[in-house]
Amino acid sequence: MTNRLPALFLGHGSPMTVITDNPSRASFVELGKRLPRPAAILTISAHYETQGATHVTAGDHPRTIHDFRGFPPELFAMQYPAPGSAGLVARIGEVIGANRIVASTDWGFDHGTWGVLQPMYPDADIPVVAMSLNRSLDGDGHLAIGKVLAPLRDEGVLIVGSGNVVHNLALWRQSQGTVPDWAADFTRRVNAAVSEGDSTALTRFAPDDSAAGMAINSAEHYLPLLYTVATRLPGDEVAVFNDTIDGALSMTSYLIGDAALADGLGAQ
Repeated sequence: MTNRLPALFLGHGSPMTVITDNPSRASFVELGKRLPRPAAILTISAHYETQGATHVTAGDHPRTIHDFRGFPPELFAMQYPAPGSAGLVARIGEVIGANRIVASTDWGFDHGTWGVLQPMYPDADIPVVAMSLNRSLDGDGHLAIGKVLAPLRDEGVLIVGSGNVVHNLALWRQSQGTVPDWAADFTRRVNAAVSEGDSTALTRFAPDDSAAGMAINSAEHYLPLLYTVATRLPGDEVAVFNDTIDGALSMTSYLIGDAALADGLGAQ
């Protein structure tokens, strides 16, 4: 237990989080100072989607991807030149099954990856591998991958899911600056399910559950959470931080492991 790294789910929100003074960014900076230094980092980003297989970034220095538009030039100038890790790619193949992953140089570090890692580890000197969301899988399939990744936490690997519990940009444009009841209700339910280790409550939603439908929406920002919660091991605690909602976007984040590492982080 002493050398076990936590697993994180970080609400990444807008790319502007990286270049503005805000509580979420401040919490990521502080978290980077508090955590034991990882040997490597594995991210599961909402912005890396594939079909038919789980892909992982390969190569010595995967490229920085600016997968957005309409933002200031300083965001497009942002680079995160972290090295890749052939060793971690091989290890992922061992635990998932080499025939079930694709080591690819087609992708790199999108803003779901560098948007949370840059505040935590600005020197970009820790090896990083990004893993895709295989959209051919159902919720249980994503949980199953997360579960087999759990032993990596005892091998110096920091596992980071990056997305948002509530993410609906169409509704956000109408509701920013408010806290809609449906978004608050859904976040409360997810917080309870994560804390209680209730994976069924995170993957099974009634057809008439309108709050879940609006929050999860196209699902890519929600699915990384399933990887994080699935890595929970006996003795792990859960900490919730950055638990804020702006319209149809939440920044709620979780730490699985030593909850004291998240004490006082972010706005609640």
